[in-house]
Amino acid sequence: MISIEKTAEKILTRAIKLSASDIHIFFRREGPLIQFRIDNKLVPQETLSSFEAERLIAHLKFLAAMDIGEKRRPQSGAITINLANQVVGLRLSTLPTAYLESLVIRLIPQQNILPLEQLSLFPNTAQKLIALLKHSHGMLIFTGPTGSGKTTTLYSLLHHAHEMLNRNIITLEDPIESVSEKVLQVQINEKAGITYSVGLKAVLRHDPDVIIVGEIRDAETAKIAVRAALTGHLILTTMHTRDAQGAISRLLEFGVSLLEIEQSLIGVTAQRLVELRCFSCMGDEDCAAACEMTVRSKRASVYELLYGKSLADLLQMRAGKKDCTSVSYRRLRDEIGKAVAMGYVDTQEYDRLVYHEDKK
Repeated sequence: MISIEKTAEKILTRAIKLSASDIHIFFRREGPLIQFRIDNKLVPQETLSSFEAERLIAHLKFLAAMDIGEKRRPQSGAITINLANQVVGLRLSTLPTAYLESLVIRLIPQQNILPLEQLSLFPNTAQKLIALLKHSHGMLIFTGPTGSGKTTTLYSLLHHAHEMLNRNIITLEDPIESVSEKVLQVQINEKAGITYSVGLKAVLRHDPDVIIVGEIRDAETAKIAVRAALTGHLILTTMHTRDAQGAISRLLEFGVSLLEIEQSLIGVTAQRLVELRCFSCMGDEDCAAACEMTVRSKRASVYELLYGKSLADLLQMRAGKKDCTSVSYRRLRDEIGKAVAMGYVDTQEYDRLVYHEDKK
C-alpha cells in the first residue's frame, strides 16, 4: 500500500507539471474525486477511496498547521514546498459539505517575476500602466474576478517600482503569495488582530513610498487607503468588480466621498486572462495533443484601463457636473475583440469573457 505521503507528493507533482492553478478534493455519493484547474478548466484526475481521501486531507492539513480534528468549520492554511525542481506555495481551504470535508489547494509557483510587457497581450497597455506607476502619490485599483491575474500584475509593477524607480515598498497580503527580499511584506492575520485596516495604519508610520494593499474589503480600509493616497503615498490595491467603473461605485458604497475619489484616484483597470491560440495548428484537432506537450505561453492579460481625461469625465458625470450619458474609453470587449481580430485568441474566448447587457 502506497503511503499517504507518497500519494500527496504524486498528486502535487503532477499538478505542478501540468501547470494547474488549483487542486480540488471533494466527496460525492459515488466516492471522492480529485480535479485540477488547468487553463481555467476543471479536469478530472483520479478517484480515491474514502479512507485514502480522508487521510490525504488530514495529512495536508497537518503540514499547513491546520486543526486536523476540526471538520465542522471552514479552515485555511498555507505552506511552501519544493517539488519537481520548483518552489511552490500552497494555499489550502477546507469546507464542510454534505459528504464530509472538501479541500481546495491554490498552487502559487515562487517563480521569477515577469516584466509587465511579457504579461500583457498588448505592449502599449503595459507602457501606460508603467507610466501611471511614476506618480509620487495617488491610488491605482486593479479589478477583476478571482484568477484573472491581478496579483501577478501587482508583483510585476512592484518589481519595476523597486528596480527602476528605487522606491521603498511595503505590502499587506493575505496570504503572501510570492516571498521577495526586495520589499517589506506584512502577512494579514485577523486572528491576531492584524487586519488590512490595522496593518495599513501601522505601515503609514514606516516611511513607505509605495504601499500594496492586497484587497480593499471594507469601508475602514477604503477610507484609510484614500487618506494615505492623499498624504503623499502611492497605493496599489485590488477589488472584485466586473469592470473599471465598478471600483468607483464600490468606493462610494464604502463611504468615500466623490471629492476624495477625484483627488486620489489616478487609474483603474479591469483585467482578464485570455487563452492564446496555437499558431502551429490554429485549432486543428489533430494537433491538440502536440499543443498540450508544447512549452509555450498559453495565456496573456488584457486590460480595460480607465485613467486621465476619461476618468475625470466619468467622475464629473457622477457629480452631475458634466452632461453626458457615457464616457469614451476602450472597454474589455474592445480589447478582447481586437485580440480576436488579430488572430491571437478564438471567438469562443470573446463569448466566454464579454458580457453584453442586452444578451438574453
